[in-house]
Order: sequence, then structure tokens, then C-alpha cells
Amino acid sequence: MTIKEIQEEIIDEFSMFEDWMERYEYIIELGKSLPLLNEAYKKDENLIVGCQSKVWLHSEFEEDTIRFTAESDAILTKGIVAILLRVFNHQKPRDILEAELYFVDEIGLKEHLSPTRANGLVSMIKQIKLYALAYQSKLT
Repeated sequence: MTIKEIQEEIIDEFSMFEDWMERYEYIIELGKSLPLLNEAYKKDENLIVGCQSKVWLHSEFEEDTIRFTAESDAILTKGIVAILLRVFNHQKPRDILEAELYFVDEIGLKEHLSPTRANGLVSMIKQIKLYALAYQSKLT
């Protein structure tokens, strides 16, 4: 599935909810489905700088695509991480770098987060793109 197709799916899912309380609950449920991160990856070098809560992001390059694993110590943030991994996991570095992330604005996610959580969201996306850039530079 392409990044664009995944974003369209997310937009469709969020359009089913009538208010933001229901959307928050859905995001929290998504976070509960996120697999636990291997303890070996919970180290400072995998922490996302700029997040209010702790978010660890680990990546591996397998068969042309990047596999991300992540975890957070905050339930809402964990849900946001789950959404981002759904979009970016098992995608090619070039596709990640070229992706326009319109779903964030489309569902109103950024505007319904506290300023510190919104900054954390931007930091997570930035780190994912930095991993993609590093893997892409190894390919060329």
C-alpha cells in the first residue's frame, strides 16, 4: 500500500467520529495495539528530541524498505506513534522523503493537540524522515 493510500484510509476512519473526544479515544486504542519495543532499543540514542513524553524510535532497513518500531510512555502519544508507523512502516526511503503528509491537517490532528504534543508530532515525523534520508544516501 502506498503512503497516499494509507493516509486516505486514516482520513476515512477519522471522518466516522463525530467529535474529538471520540477521536482521542480511537487514537488511544491504536496506541494499545502498538507492539512493545524491545528493551534493547529503549536507549537515549533512540529517544526523539522535542517530545514532552518519552518516545523511542528504532529503524531497520530490510529488502528495500524501512521497518520502524517505537514506543512511548504516554498513552495518547503512543497512539500518535502508531498512526505514524502505519503510514511509514515498510515503505521505501525515497517514498518517505517525497511523501506529503496531508492527513495530519485533513483530520485536524495538529490543531487538537497541545502545543508541546504538536511539537512532538513534528519531531517524530522529522526523525522518521532523517532515518529515510540516511538509508537513501546509502543506496545512491
